[in-house]
Amino acid sequence: MEPTPFADLDAYVALPRLSHLALSPDGTRLVTGVATLNPARTAYTTALWEVDPAGVRPARRLTRSAKGESSAVFAGNGDLLFTSARPDPDGKEPADDAPAALWCLPAGGGEARVIATAPGGIGDPLAARSSDVISVAVPVLPAADDLAGDATLRKTRRELKVAAILHASYPIRYWDHDLGPDQPRRAVAHLGDLADQPAQPLPAPGDKDEAPTSPLALRLVTGPGWGLHEHTADLSADGSALVVSWEVGMPGAARRTRLVVIDTATGTARVLLDDPAAELSDPVFSPDGTTVAYRRTTITDPTTAPTTQAGVVPAAGGTPRILVPGWDRWPESLTWLPDGSGLLVTADDDGRAPVYLLSLDSGRIERVTSDDAAFTDVSVAPDGRTAYALRSSYLAPAAPVRLDLAAFLAGAPGERPPVASQDLLSPVPAPALPGVLRDVAATAADGRRIRSWLALPADASPTHPVPLLLWIHGGPLGSWNAWAWRWNPWLMVARGYAVLMPDPALSTGYGQGFVQRGWGRWGAEPYTDLMSATDAAIALPEIDATRTAAMGGSFGGYMANWVAGHTDRFKAIVTHAGLWALDQFGPTTDASYYWARELTPAMALANSPHLSVGAIRTPMLVIHGDRDYRVPIGEGLRLWYELLSASGLPATDDGTTAHRFLYFPDENHWILTPQHAKVWYETVLAFLSEHVLGESLPYPTTLG
Repeated sequence: MEPTPFADLDAYVALPRLSHLALSPDGTRLVTGVATLNPARTAYTTALWEVDPAGVRPARRLTRSAKGESSAVFAGNGDLLFTSARPDPDGKEPADDAPAALWCLPAGGGEARVIATAPGGIGDPLAARSSDVISVAVPVLPAADDLAGDATLRKTRRELKVAAILHASYPIRYWDHDLGPDQPRRAVAHLGDLADQPAQPLPAPGDKDEAPTSPLALRLVTGPGWGLHEHTADLSADGSALVVSWEVGMPGAARRTRLVVIDTATGTARVLLDDPAAELSDPVFSPDGTTVAYRRTTITDPTTAPTTQAGVVPAAGGTPRILVPGWDRWPESLTWLPDGSGLLVTADDDGRAPVYLLSLDSGRIERVTSDDAAFTDVSVAPDGRTAYALRSSYLAPAAPVRLDLAAFLAGAPGERPPVASQDLLSPVPAPALPGVLRDVAATAADGRRIRSWLALPADASPTHPVPLLLWIHGGPLGSWNAWAWRWNPWLMVARGYAVLMPDPALSTGYGQGFVQRGWGRWGAEPYTDLMSATDAAIALPEIDATRTAAMGGSFGGYMANWVAGHTDRFKAIVTHAGLWALDQFGPTTDASYYWARELTPAMALANSPHLSVGAIRTPMLVIHGDRDYRVPIGEGLRLWYELLSASGLPATDDGTTAHRFLYFPDENHWILTPQHAKVWYETVLAFLSEHVLGESLPYPTTLG
């Protein structure tokens, strides 16, 4: 078999990575982002590429810069808008840490130019489909009345070197960054105001002479506060209204979201929908602007898992309606059909994430796609005959595809067979794989079916059984159903391992009952399901049952820690960003109120891995980033100390141990930089080689 990129970590990290898909209002242009390794091999830079919706012409590159481009969206007139921190050819050379500006690449041709700037940068651009209104998210210091005042306050802080932040609400950090001192707000503008105006030279961000001047005047339409923290938003087709998810406080420093509509002309806001029992998110205006579709996720308690449903509500206000209330799946995205008769949604299902049609009148849900794959970024052409999406699976990374809605809709409602997606000419070819993928199943102690993906080396056979790696997904509300660059099984398969990726209790895509059976019982059914899946895998003749290891990250790291204290069946365990002491994790994570809904003192006592440290006799590789705010570094530090001081494999007289701790001072919950991703895999492979294969493989020389 010819070598694949997965056999060489340098070749692997250099593979281009495709994400995001934007469709022009007339349906004739598709744009996607392609991330490639920079010349120093220390970061990825994204460029925008155009894909032919007809699948005839090869993809062509639209942008090129050292800083990269992102957040592509088409304006109503067909111009392509995007954000970038690259230098403006009409302005001064920006500082290295310059914030992103809003750029426009004209539909009729010509060079891209900056059309809007803000002192703190610009993100999440939205464009109305049938007018020239746009909206962007801008971070603004709370004492500022407008962007000019924001620039003045930032200049003062910068010159005085003040970094302090005064908080009056919770949370104060999120995933990998501190919150504040600025707060997210929405601004609007009219692209028509740029007509016949030459581009203005912009002072470089960071200059101390004056605030940057924006060619397009951005007008703030929301006030200060944390209501738009991690918000989702949409513009009506005519640009007259903006609908957003808006955070409000709850007892116990908790937060939830409601839906708010903002008049883009006046900035007047009104509450569209408020449900004290649920989080309301991902609002989307219908094509005619009369209705808003949204997702409703119930607020949990210690005994009840969440449910997610799709709903609609009149945009003018009125009674909401949950669509298909009996559907036992969770809709993840909502895309209107052009005639407003229904929604295309995606949802996890049995290790896949198909596209479904949700008809508003009948309340019927029908599967649209037949592929064994996961779909994202669904867009529908204006005639409603075609949809476009990104498709991925563990057989191939994300790539653009076309869906024949006309063929699907031609069938009788309730009897329409799903359609296969059609490949478009992607700017990124799919890499060759070093093995095969199987769908395998096991039976849990309670009779439930537990399904897994099993990635096998091409030469695995009964006469050549291979070692097994059990990979445990994070979340825990998630599923192994789409290609992942960070945890990629084919890197391990290329080195002779089989990789088992099970969906145990708490996984999505198997019905509400499957989630519920693991709720508040992390060490029970999720653990026993994993062991049942492992038992089924090692019973296969291609698997060597004597050489196995378990690995997991985030909640998967929690499960790896739990596994370590409850079985000696594995030769090695790798735990990345794993929860260790639940009573410690709960109050120190970045959104403690969320976990407090499930992590009662009794639940923490019954399910905390640290209470079983004395039973750990398996060598463990602990991996943690210091900037991880979701699972704070204290979890990794305490785990490391207690492994060496209290486990069944304590430190020897000279202080060394069979355990290892791979620490990243400047990484977060994920190891994102390519050089550190390489170190991550090199270290994991060396650790597994020593303890699973009984072979010596050097640790990376870059560790010193």
